[in-house]
Amino acid sequence: MYITIPKFKLLSPLRKWLDRIEINNPKLARFLCKLIPSQCPFERDISFLGHVLFHIPPMCKLNPLYNELIDLRFRALCYLADVCGEDVTSYC
Repeated sequence: MYITIPKFKLLSPLRKWLDRIEINNPKLARFLCKLIPSQCPFERDISFLGHVLFHIPPMCKLNPLYNELIDLRFRALCYLADVCGEDVTSYC
């Protein structure tokens, strides 16, 4: 038996809009790379005296637009690297 997770139909227009954004400006690409983090900023280990007490898991994947935002950031990085010839390691 397969269980499918329904996608949020209300967010479908926003998903499509994010997927249609074309990166054709270096200033926009740099802005998106700085705006969208490469890692979840909430994930961390809580430690005391060198011992990990507990781990806070990444909660970014709970965002229903997570995949679209990561894809947008990737397209911006590719534009900067391929078209502009920039070193994108500073954005990673």
